[in-house]
Amino acid sequence: MFRPLLCALLLFAALIHAEDKSAADPAKKVRIVLIGDSTVAPGSGWGPGFEKLLAADAVCLNAAKGGRSSKSYRDEGHWKTALDSHPDFVLMQFGHNDQPGKGPERETDPDTTYYENMGRYVHETRAAGAQPILITSLARRTFRGGKIESTLTPYVEAVKRLAAAKHVPLVDLHALSIAQLEAMGPEAAAVFDPPGKTGEPDHTHLTPKGADLVAALVAGELRKVAPEVAAHLVEGK
Repeated sequence: MFRPLLCALLLFAALIHAEDKSAADPAKKVRIVLIGDSTVAPGSGWGPGFEKLLAADAVCLNAAKGGRSSKSYRDEGHWKTALDSHPDFVLMQFGHNDQPGKGPERETDPDTTYYENMGRYVHETRAAGAQPILITSLARRTFRGGKIESTLTPYVEAVKRLAAAKHVPLVDLHALSIAQLEAMGPEAAAVFDPPGKTGEPDHTHLTPKGADLVAALVAGELRKVAPEVAAHLVEGK
C-alpha cells in the first residue's frame, strides 16, 4: 500500500524539479532586447537599472551601443545581432547621436531619415515576430533658470508621430525625464551625473543611481502603455 504512494510522491517531485529547471533556463524566458545609444547601454545608461526590475520569467539583453545613431547602429551590424537573439520585445531609443554635428556616418534628419530608420526598426521587429516599443530620447540635464533646455525635440516629435502612425506603444521618456529633473532641481539632479573625462559633471550619461531612477520611469510608463511587457516586471517596482 505504501509503494503507490511513494511512486506518486516521486513523480510529483520530478515534475516540480522539471518545472524549476525550465523556469531557470534562459532559453525559456521572455527575451526583452534594448537597442539604442549610450543613454541606454551598460555602464552609462538606464538599461542596467531596467534589468533589475524584471521578474524571474524574463531576461534583458542590452544590445545598446555608446555613440551610435539610428543610422550607424544598423550600418555597423548591431541591429542584425540584436534581431538574431530572437527577442519577444524590442525597446528602442535613439536620437542623441542623430543630431547635427555628429558626422555623416551618424547624423540623420528627424523628419526624413530618422523617421525612416525608426520605422524600419519597427517593421523588422514585427516581421521577426516580436513587439516593438518606441522610447523617446532621455533628456540631457541642461538647466536654464530651473527648466530643462532641450535640443532633442525634433527627434522626440518624430518618434511620437511614428508611434501614432504605426500603432506602437510609446514611452515618452523625454517628457518624463524632464518632469523628473525639473521637480528635483539642478542641485538634487546632480545624483544623475557621472564624472566626465576631465572630471566635470556629465549631464548626458547616468550614474548607477541615475540608471535606477530613469529605469523606474520607463517601467512605470510600460505598465500604462504595454501591459504585456509590464507583466514581466517585478510587482511594485
